[in-house]
Amino acid sequence: MKKPAADRILMFLKMRGEATSLLISEELSITKEGARKHLLNLAEEGLIQPSVKSEGVGRPTTYYTLTEKGLAQFPDTHADVTVQLLRSVKNLLGENALDLLITDREKNTHDRYEKALSNAKSLEKRLEVLTEARTKEGYMAEWKKEGKEYFLIENHCPICAAATECQGFCRAELSNFQSLIGPEYTVERIDHIISGGQRCVYKISQ
Repeated sequence: MKKPAADRILMFLKMRGEATSLLISEELSITKEGARKHLLNLAEEGLIQPSVKSEGVGRPTTYYTLTEKGLAQFPDTHADVTVQLLRSVKNLLGENALDLLITDREKNTHDRYEKALSNAKSLEKRLEVLTEARTKEGYMAEWKKEGKEYFLIENHCPICAAATECQGFCRAELSNFQSLIGPEYTVERIDHIISGGQRCVYKISQ
C-alpha cells in the first residue's frame, strides 16, 4: 500500500538532506500546491524546518530539512537496551572485552558481506551489493559516481546510540568497507552522523 504523502516527504528529506517544494512535488509526483500544503503541516508539527538561501540572481529559494523531531521518526534500533548492555560490558569486563566484542562483530559482518560479494568483480557491482545489504539492515544506503570518485552514502544509522557510546563500531565499519572495496581504492569517511552530519558518506577513490 502506498504511503501517505507526508510520510513520503519525510523519507525523501531523510534521503536527500534538504529539498525545495518544487523538487519534492516533482520527485513524489504531487502538485506544487499539494506539496506546499503538506510542508506547511509538517512544519507546524515541528517535523521539518525551512531555511532561505540566496542563489545569485532572482528571489531567494526556500529549502526544507528535518528537525530533531523529524529525525526521530527514523528511530535507532533498541537504543536504550543496547547502550545499557555496552556500559555493562565495559563496567564488568573492561574496555578490552568491549574491543573483543566489536572485533568479533566486525569479522562476522565482513565474512557475511564477503560471501555476498563473491561474484561482484567490478567496483560498481560491489557497491550495488553492499548498498542492498546495508539497506536491508536499516542504513538506507545508496551509491553514486561523481567524476572519477564514488560515494557510498548511508542516510540512516540504526545503531547510532551504540556508535555514539562506543565509536569502535564506526572504526570497524570503515575498516570493513576498505577491505571489501579492495586495496586498489582508498575509502575515506567524509561525513558522519554521530559527528553532527545528516548522513554517513564514504568517498572511494584511486
